[in-house]
Amino acid sequence: MTQAAPPFLHRPYDGTSQPFTVGLRPIGEEIWLEPDTLHGRHLEVKERLFADSLDSVFRAEDNTQASQLEVLELVVEHLRRLHGNTHEFKTGRVRLIETGREISLEEPPPLLTASRLVQEDLVIMRPGPDGYRLVAASLCFPSSWRLSEKFGLSMTGIHEGVPGFNGGRMGQVVARLFENLKAEQLLCRFNWSIYPDENLHHPLPERIPFKVSGETFARLFLRVERQTLRRLPQSGDILFTIKIHHDPLEVLSAQEDKSEIASGLRAQLLELDADQLRYKGLVKARDEIAATLARI
Repeated sequence: MTQAAPPFLHRPYDGTSQPFTVGLRPIGEEIWLEPDTLHGRHLEVKERLFADSLDSVFRAEDNTQASQLEVLELVVEHLRRLHGNTHEFKTGRVRLIETGREISLEEPPPLLTASRLVQEDLVIMRPGPDGYRLVAASLCFPSSWRLSEKFGLSMTGIHEGVPGFNGGRMGQVVARLFENLKAEQLLCRFNWSIYPDENLHHPLPERIPFKVSGETFARLFLRVERQTLRRLPQSGDILFTIKIHHDPLEVLSAQEDKSEIASGLRAQLLELDADQLRYKGLVKARDEIAATLARI
């Protein structure tokens, strides 16, 4: 079933979780992937990236073919069973109903094929001597990181610079969780940040270098990442998915529960410490954004 894509659908800043924490929760298979009314638009952006700069958004080690195929099979089975209104299945092919584009299921590499079917980015993590490391990924919509810089790295290397991850409790909790994750478990977590535009492809660190007025506030976007984890039952690798939601702050004042949304976001902004503010690129803009949210 296709979901609507209303603004502020997911609100990880509402007090149910805290930034820079693990925050993983179990979910059911029925909500693993999230095709919504932006499905066609997001997949068109992916196709342009694949055509124009494939090496920057897709990489895979040679020995990951079996895991890639396993991901493709999981994605196809899920879409076939639960999302027949967005995907029409034929022999060896899938037709994206909204755009009419047909995707061959036989064309390698399998992970790239799977990524062309869903809005989510797909990342495969494999156990290594330094913990789980990134061995294959289709990453079209990164939030301020480059696949070329993180490919092959362990979780420690991937999260270098993330406040509180390495050398802190968060990294230890994630390492244990990866080791103990069962194939039948599905876990979900969220990240949020504020960006100066609605671009999906954001490989470079984003900063809001200006002080925010009412006019510039309306040009900002609340970028929410919905992430899921599951162990691939055959290979034992872990599949990490990332779905981007862009909520324009311009329409916040029109929401029925605008006060609840604004107060939750403002509270989390004001709780960020100096390192966290730098990481989110909000050092100069935080106080003005918080003041505008208080008025809403």
